[in-house]
Order: sequence, then C-alpha cells, then structure tokens
Amino acid sequence: MSKMSRRKFLKTGAKGAALVSIPAFFGANPVAAILSSAGGELTLNDYYNLFKVDETIIHKIMSIALERGGDYCDLFFQHRISNTINLEDNLVSRANTNVDLGVGIRVIKGDQTGYSYTEDLSLKSMSLAAKTAANIASGTKAVAPVELKLHETPDYYLIESPWEEVNADKKVPLLQTVNDRMMELDNRVTKVQVSFADSNTHMMVANSDGRIVFDYQPMTRMFAFCSAEQNGRREENFYRLGGRYGIEHYSDDNLNRIAKTAVDRTVTLFDAVKPEGGEMEVVLAAGEAGIILHEAIGHGMEADFNRKGESLFADKIGKKIAEDFVTIVDDGTLPNMRGTINIDDEGNDSHNTVLVENGILKSYLHDHISSKHYHVKPTGNGRRQSFRHVPIPRMTNTYMLKGPHTKEEIIGSVKKGLYAEAFTNGEVNIGPGDFTFYLKSGYLIEDGKITRPVKDVNIIGNGPQVLKDFVMVGDDPQIGEGGGTCGKNGQRAPVTDGMPTTKVSKITVGGVS
Repeated sequence: MSKMSRRKFLKTGAKGAALVSIPAFFGANPVAAILSSAGGELTLNDYYNLFKVDETIIHKIMSIALERGGDYCDLFFQHRISNTINLEDNLVSRANTNVDLGVGIRVIKGDQTGYSYTEDLSLKSMSLAAKTAANIASGTKAVAPVELKLHETPDYYLIESPWEEVNADKKVPLLQTVNDRMMELDNRVTKVQVSFADSNTHMMVANSDGRIVFDYQPMTRMFAFCSAEQNGRREENFYRLGGRYGIEHYSDDNLNRIAKTAVDRTVTLFDAVKPEGGEMEVVLAAGEAGIILHEAIGHGMEADFNRKGESLFADKIGKKIAEDFVTIVDDGTLPNMRGTINIDDEGNDSHNTVLVENGILKSYLHDHISSKHYHVKPTGNGRRQSFRHVPIPRMTNTYMLKGPHTKEEIIGSVKKGLYAEAFTNGEVNIGPGDFTFYLKSGYLIEDGKITRPVKDVNIIGNGPQVLKDFVMVGDDPQIGEGGGTCGKNGQRAPVTDGMPTTKVSKITVGGVS
C-alpha cells in the first residue's frame, strides 16, 4: 500500500457538513464526515468547514484583535482526537477518547503578548476572545490584516493508515501480542502492562501578515511495562516505541522488539550492583541517552531563555563551547519522528537548525517574538501544547552528529566508569544548567570493557560543563525511537533526541559512598 499525504486520505462524500457529534470510543471517524472533498484531497476550504469559518470571518476577528493598536495577530485553530487503551492482566482496563476543538488568539505589541482562547467557534465567542487579547495593546493606530494567501507545506509524516480509520478492534490485538510475548519470554515475569495511544490533529494558522497554513498531524506510541520476581525480589522496567506513524509501524518485528527489550531490561536488574559514588568517566550510549543533550543543553539554546539573559549561552553566539568534533542540530524535518513538524504552531516552516557546529555556538531556537528581537528568521520552533497555550520556543528532534571515534575505542579508553544506556526522571535548572538524572539502564565499565549492570544510580552535572567535557564522540549516531514529552512553562510537547556513543570526561555519579 502506498503512503498518503495528510491531504489525501478522506474519501467520503460529506463535503461542507457541520461538525458531527463525538462517537463512542469504538465508533466511527467524525473528521471524515467534515473534511472530505469530492476528489479526496484536503483543501483550505475543508479546514474552513471543519472550524466553521471563512476568510471574511478570520479578517473580522483579526481586525477586532488589532483595533487597540497591536502590531501583529495570529489565530491558531485546532481539532484533535486522542485515543488511549490500556491492557493489564490480559484485560482492557481503560479505553478513552478525548476530542479537543478551539482557537487561540494572540496579539503582540512590542515585547508584550495578549492571549485568549475559546472552545466556542461562533463569531460572538471569537470576537470576545479577540477583544480580550487586544487589551495588551493601547493606542490609536490600528494595523489592518492583509489578504490571506495559502502557504504550501511539505509533508514529513507520510502514513498508510490514518488513525481516523483505525478502530479499537485493530489496536487491542497489538497490545495482546506484546503482552503474551513478554509473559512467554521469561518465567520470572509476573506482571505486564501495555498501553497504546494515538491521535490525529488538524490545525490551521492565520496571521495578520497574510499567511495561512494548515496541517494534519498523526501521532502514536506503545509503552510496555514489565515486572518480574526472583527469590522474593522484584524489579521493574519498560520500553516504548512511537512517532508520527500509522498502525503499519507496529510490524511483527517491532512488536517483538518492544516485548523483548522491556523484559531484557527488567530481568537484567537482578544481576545489577550499586556502583561507588563520586566523579568518574561516563559513556553515554547512542540513542536514548540523548535525553541529556535535550534537557541539560538543548533548553539553554531556546531563544527565550537567552533573550531574557537566563541561559549561560546568552552571550555565546559565535564562541567555542565544545570540542571541534561536536555538532548539534535541532531538526524538525526528520521523517515520522515524534518531534517532527511540517509547520510550527505559529505557521512557520520546520527547519534543520544547526545549534553547535564544530564546537561553535551558531544559533538559538526561535519563535516569532525572539526572531524579531534577534533580527533573524524564525527557525520553526514556535510550539504550544494546544490552542489554550501561547507558543514559545521549543525543541523538535535534537541530536548530535557523528564524530571521529568508534564505540569500541571509546569504551576501551575507560579504566573505571559508567555506561549509561537510558535515563528517566530528570530535573534541570535551565539558567545555570545544573541537572540530575536517574539511570534506568546502565553498566559498569571496568578496564575498557562493559561488565556488570547497575541500578539505583543518579548522575549529577552541569549542562554547559558537560558539553565542554565531551572528549570523544562516536561514529554511530542514533535517534531514540520512543521519543519523549518535554515540559516547559507548564506546557508539554512531543520531542525526540539522540546522539552517538559519547564519552564525558567527568560526571558526578551518585552511588554507594
């Protein structure tokens, strides 16, 4: 089956229909009845029909929003259907569907932002929200919105089966397969929990500069949790897989890998030891360990922290902050990754932004406000949790490019240290960059070899300092295939991170004293 763009999957004949009632979890697809056109191609008119607006209404709302002297206005329309299923003890313990619909209206005056939203897309309600957002500005000169022109966007998440067309009867067997395989893999496994989530989001952004764009965004994730017992001792671990995929991504091979990785990571802990604490060399594994890159370093490169002088990178553009072989990018254009976006939530095109090139800080991650402040183009990183939230600079897929070393020589260079495979429960103080992470999966390195697994380990460090202490970078870059959800300013956004095998010359390890 060929993959489809977001514009070519709805085939029914209800063009122009009003918003239908929300079905039960096991019911039919409501969006197909709204957005379908005669040829099956989604158009701007289909999005107008979904949100019950047209260009005249949008102009009227923008004019109200700008009537008190605002410099700029944008409207963010969003319709999202999210489904979750949880399988526990061989039973579906929970199944939910959530539908979100609304518009956020933003007015900018200088460095100030007025924001309001409404779940009621009537002209009256949107007009009231526009007046509320307009209150940030005061003046007599009103800026009039210009004629809207559709901006065509690429599609970085082609899928075969849109989630609107996939009912629960096709999802539950996937969870059952993972459940059964985990129970069969090791007789020490006593409890399995498998959860599945999918969503589809239709969004439309229009601004007073005359730009209007729309996008369809699929998302899915499977999470497998494993509990095992041996000699009265219990261990737990998990594995996850996801991204902007359709159900075809859950192939038999991928289901096997989810089950096996979750079980292997769990039963390995029965042989785990608690290492000695103190400062030591740490090798960050390729892939999932990239969360350190995201949390401890990436946030400090988001432009709002630098514009306010809160980040240690605020005065470092053009300066050397790492070794020559360190290059870090934030790339929202990687096909099907969890952090990938065709456009950001301000309507700007997604980009591959080089943050650090050959050790030199080249750019921050910008939204509309910060790009105006720094007199640069937006990097496509203006993101928000939903129409209820104002956009802010956020990462997408943040990772480090390959270096000159091999994994074998990196591990072989360590006399006594730690091999960190996967982290969880991290905390970061964005300003100074101080962080603490709990190591969920890792091993000792002794005399240049990976030996015993470890548990109950925290690593403590400082992001900018760790960046300086990247002394070897491998030629094996990987992207963490499970992705994550990043929290910032009370908002959550899907992201992905990754890196090659990387040696840090020193990090404080919290273990046995």
